[in-house]
Amino acid sequence: MKRAFITGITGQDGSYLAELLLEKGYEVHGLVRRSSSFNRGRIDPIWTTHPQAADHLHLHYGDMTDGVSLVNLIRDIAPHEVYNLAAQSHVKVSFEMPEYTASADGIGTIRLLEAIRQAGLESRFYQASTSEMFGATPPPQDEQTAFYPRSPYGAAKLYAHWATVNYREAYGMYAVSGILFNHESPRRGETFVTRKITQAVARIKLGQQDRLVLGNLDAVRDWGYAKEYVEGMWRMLQHDEPQTFVLGTGVGATVREFCQTAFEHVGLDWEAHVDYDERYERPTEVDALIADPSKAIDILGWKATTHARELATLMVDADLELFSRG
Repeated sequence: MKRAFITGITGQDGSYLAELLLEKGYEVHGLVRRSSSFNRGRIDPIWTTHPQAADHLHLHYGDMTDGVSLVNLIRDIAPHEVYNLAAQSHVKVSFEMPEYTASADGIGTIRLLEAIRQAGLESRFYQASTSEMFGATPPPQDEQTAFYPRSPYGAAKLYAHWATVNYREAYGMYAVSGILFNHESPRRGETFVTRKITQAVARIKLGQQDRLVLGNLDAVRDWGYAKEYVEGMWRMLQHDEPQTFVLGTGVGATVREFCQTAFEHVGLDWEAHVDYDERYERPTEVDALIADPSKAIDILGWKATTHARELATLMVDADLELFSRG
């Protein structure tokens, strides 16, 4: 039985990946940060929906800023595959917490790579890179596009990306970077713009909220469905040769278009409910991120099937169900 270690298992991607790997017969180990309150809402249902989870899903306390915990866990688990999904992943927050973002997202990756190397394991390593590394570089963006990050988050992730490439080339490690464009789902955090929109739409439709306040409505993003993207992560680690891959839909949509679709889905006029507030603007904006996923399609046979319009309606329906339950 293959063993996988997932950092960030309690997040959107981590929970979907854990489900996928359990279905594929893996023993799954996940890194969980210690907190005074439980934050396992995304993975708790796995124990009831996946019969294998009782015996094959294991959680461990640790932190990407604590190298000792990572060394001990890698040594004890001896995973065949490591998926580094843990991060302070909110771009706006990274301007307010730049040092922590750099430590968790950037140096944290070095800590994990070193833990694998020092343990002498032949683990296959996946690094969750991000389209935010492209930043100001015009779309479409692929594996050869120049990087130009526009936030502490993007810069920290770029450090981690190049560290992954360096460990592959310097030590012969099987280490890959997946440069994923925006991918969302009903499990997306409530502070991210897509989930903020779909939750507001559901609450407004149900009479539980009146207004939605947003920042830049003109930003263009390539939005896909997170559940599909974790399949791409897994496929990267099954390929014979470790490489960098871009995952995305190849189609861009503005925040305004996503918002309009979400409101129209429940029969509402978005302009009657949305207000603008400059406080939600970033200090340096990323205007447009649109993937060219040709390499992943050709080599991995992976292709996104859910685009922004379908994604918005899917998420609104999930939030309507959530808030209808009270």
